[in-house]
Amino acid sequence: QVRLVESGGGLVQAGGSLRLSCADSGRAFSGDAMGWFRQAPGKEREFVAAIRRSGTKTYADSVKGRFTISRDNAKNTVYLQMNSLKPEDTAVYYCAARDRWRASPYSGYDYWGQGTQVTVSS
Repeated sequence: QVRLVESGGGLVQAGGSLRLSCADSGRAFSGDAMGWFRQAPGKEREFVAAIRRSGTKTYADSVKGRFTISRDNAKNTVYLQMNSLKPEDTAVYYCAARDRWRASPYSGYDYWGQGTQVTVSS
């Protein structure tokens, strides 16, 4: 049974930083990729960042240069360091994992966490 648990969300002022964590209690960490997605009120869920088992990282254009995804294999945990936060980053952030290799890092995820709220005030 794969279980992804996010933590680290909260309220921060614009320009501030937060670090999200996603602990994987099952086998998801040995799969192809781990990713972060977000969903703002009234909007569709969107891709934020992904990291493959190889270490290859992919970012959405909107967060490049501000967010960093990383993983600690010993702790079965993936992180999202978010710097220079903007009000438009406000959303529920979800961790995701997938088992099989796919060419695209943006889709095909099998497992999802429950989400953690990030609110950036102006």
